[in-house]
Amino acid sequence: MNSIKLLIILVLSLSIWSCKEEPKEIVKTNNEHVTTFYFIRHAEKDRTYPEDKDPELNQEGLGRAIRWAEILDPVDLDAIYISNFERTAMTAAPVSIKKDISPQYYDPHNVNIKDFMNRNLDKNVLIVGHSNTIPQFVNGMLGEEKYHSMEDYDNSSLFIVRVIDGIATDIRLKMD
Repeated sequence: MNSIKLLIILVLSLSIWSCKEEPKEIVKTNNEHVTTFYFIRHAEKDRTYPEDKDPELNQEGLGRAIRWAEILDPVDLDAIYISNFERTAMTAAPVSIKKDISPQYYDPHNVNIKDFMNRNLDKNVLIVGHSNTIPQFVNGMLGEEKYHSMEDYDNSSLFIVRVIDGIATDIRLKMD
C-alpha cells in the first residue's frame, strides 16, 4: 500500500514539474533584427497654474519618475527620446542618470516612423511623450489604429513594441 502511495506521489510530482513552462528568451540569429521600444507618458504634472503650457512635475510625478527608473533598471537601454517639454525631461531624468544616456529631442507631431525605426535598429529605446502622442506613435509602429488618446489621469501605462525583422508586436501594461 505504501509503495502505491509513493508511486502516485512520484507520478504526480513528475507531471507537475514537466508542465512547468520555462521563460522564453528572444535569441537573435545571425540575420535577425530585434528592436524594442518602451513608450511612457510623462509623469503627473503640476496643475497649479492651468495657463502654464510647460509645467514641471508635481511631487507625485517626481515619485513616478523615480519608479520608472526602477522599473526600467533591468532594461539595457541604448537611447532615450523626449519631447521638448519640461515634464517629459523630468520624467526621463532618473532613467537618463541611472543609465548614463543623454536624452534626444523628437517632435511627437512630426515623426517619420520608418526612419525612426531604422535609426534605432537593434536597440532598446525609451520614448517619453504625451497622452495624445504616445498612442499615435505606437499605432504608427504597429501599422494599425489600435490605441486611442490616453485618459488625462493615465500616467502609468507602459507600451512595449518589439519589432523582429520588421514585424511589430505590442503589449500595454499598467505600472501603478
